[in-house]
Amino acid sequence: MMRQKWVLLLAGAAVCALSLTVPSLTMTQMSEEAPLDPRRALVEDTFYVTEGIEVDQRLLPTANGVVFRAAYLAVGVKVDPAGRLYGTPYRAGTYVTPVQICAGRSCHVQRVTLVVLPNVPWEPRELTFPGRAGAALNGEIGVDGGPDGVLPTFTVTDHAKLPRQVTIGPDGHVGGVPQAPGVSEVPVRICVAGNCAGVVVRLIIV
Repeated sequence: MMRQKWVLLLAGAAVCALSLTVPSLTMTQMSEEAPLDPRRALVEDTFYVTEGIEVDQRLLPTANGVVFRAAYLAVGVKVDPAGRLYGTPYRAGTYVTPVQICAGRSCHVQRVTLVVLPNVPWEPRELTFPGRAGAALNGEIGVDGGPDGVLPTFTVTDHAKLPRQVTIGPDGHVGGVPQAPGVSEVPVRICVAGNCAGVVVRLIIV
């Protein structure tokens, strides 16, 4: 009688373990083979670059395990199987190119727009910002020149050089409340449609 009870208990435990394992395996298999959603296959499908400036951007897929079929996006610019955009555009204009995107056995064609802008020189408008310890900063780096309608982006390349509680945003806004007096020289990379340059932003806090 005791032996029968032990057999029944062991059999029940085995069934429970199997029921827990099978759904997880099934869900894993389904997620790996989930079809690519053509409505949102890419995080972004439009890119702005500058004529004569080397391109270094990437197509960002919304699904895992995605590969791209290599293709030309514009004169001098290609996309590789990993989604990296590379090369140097030689002719200004707007190029719309179908790119094949595959995830597992699911593939579809996504149109990618590459806007090649004329190479218009630009320069930073303001790089020195005075302030007082304990008072809020409110400044803007800004850019003069560059192609019309294109917003520059600003990236701090060494955050350790920023004073405590001070930030420089991707839009060039200098803000925060510095905690102590001092002079800080912060390296910032400014890009206008792929035309980039490094500058030093000086913060003078008294």
